[in-house]
Amino acid sequence: MDSNIVQTSINYTSSILYLDISKLKLAYPFIEVASIGKSVLEKDIPYIKIGEGQNEVFYSGAIHANEWIVAPLLMKFVENYLLAIMNNSNIYGYNARELFKYTSLYIVPMCNPDGVDLVTGATSSGRAYNQAKNISKKYPSILFPSGWKANIKGVDLNLQFPAGWQEAKKIKYNQGFTLPAPRDFVGEGPLTEPESLALYNFTLNHSFRLIISYHTQGQEIYWQFQDYAPKEAKEFGNIFSAVSGYTLTNPEFNSSFAGYKDWFLQEYRKPGYTIEAGLGQNPLPINQFNEIYNNNLGILVLSMVL
Repeated sequence: MDSNIVQTSINYTSSILYLDISKLKLAYPFIEVASIGKSVLEKDIPYIKIGEGQNEVFYSGAIHANEWIVAPLLMKFVENYLLAIMNNSNIYGYNARELFKYTSLYIVPMCNPDGVDLVTGATSSGRAYNQAKNISKKYPSILFPSGWKANIKGVDLNLQFPAGWQEAKKIKYNQGFTLPAPRDFVGEGPLTEPESLALYNFTLNHSFRLIISYHTQGQEIYWQFQDYAPKEAKEFGNIFSAVSGYTLTNPEFNSSFAGYKDWFLQEYRKPGYTIEAGLGQNPLPINQFNEIYNNNLGILVLSMVL
């Protein structure tokens, strides 16, 4: 079977994601496909589960709208992993069927489908589009729609988690983000948005040993939040750095609160990572896809076995 379902040379919209997932389910019926919840505009936020092991691992992507290139990254990895399982072959030096037995891998490729559709041009008219455009007019220095990171209501979903949320609010208000905005507005409180709440509840309903939240850009790996990370988190991070060429570091102070990874570290004291894939200005051009994929394949496989 050829590995050619997931499309990696076009703007990756939510409808393309849903189509690719349904094709994968048809080709590989042993995967579990369902939804963690719905977006503001009632779009599904799908997850894929591969494997049957006790070791639960979770990857998520595209919580920021203009970082959508990580959705096809995760989807192409899913496809290549499934192909290796089917062929009883190796992926990054590991037998895929052994990985399948050992690990239950959960992936949410696109946490922010409304925002992604805005940035990729799938939503370019209608009420939601016009509301977003009106929000954007108050921030003329942020290009529209390419500078949009938030959900369709103008709330930054990765500033919604109960891990220093008040600190994040103080920082972002001081920067002038006191109302719905293309980025950096924390919302009226933690977990007010359906997308962040869905991610939160999905995590509470599992016992993930390790999580990775995929973002762009900077070729960096963030592993810590206020000393909550367990000691093996830095060891794993150093391995991820070695196989990807990315730098293991911490975000600047003004960006180090209320993120999904921050909350996971605080809540569970287990390894959690934000990975800033690729280089350049968001949204990264799709012609970076192959390089991003090759740099991250080792991380995506090793996270299942470390």
